[in-house]
Amino acid sequence: MKRFIETLKNIYKIEDLRFRIGTTLFLLLIYRLGSFVSLPGIDPAQLENLQSQTADGLLGLINMFSGGAFAQASIFALGIMPYISASIVIQLMGIAVPYFQRLQKEGESGRRKINQITRYLTVLILIPQASAYLANLNMQLPD
Repeated sequence: MKRFIETLKNIYKIEDLRFRIGTTLFLLLIYRLGSFVSLPGIDPAQLENLQSQTADGLLGLINMFSGGAFAQASIFALGIMPYISASIVIQLMGIAVPYFQRLQKEGESGRRKINQITRYLTVLILIPQASAYLANLNMQLPD
């Protein structure tokens, strides 16, 4: 236990590490606060009724992965799912597409390029996922 406490003390002596930990905690706080903010125009009573009906099944599983934000119709409902999808697509392309195979072999510069492409693909995946989420929400919640 004493060694663990010493390690924690050493962490805060390194300025860059302290900044990174602080930034990570701040972004987690923003995400958690945003997961409680419902989308505009959503009736909380109807949303609660919908939650009780769809607690099991696929929507329940998706809600679990989004930390409960999916069922609350929050602004961060999709969570990191679009990024994970984009990352999987890029990894599969690294096996099948020669361009991505070359990038994987280039080292640090190739990794940076792959990360950049993954972020762009995340946005491209996010647009239809968000549209489908809103369309599904509009169909299930009566006006």
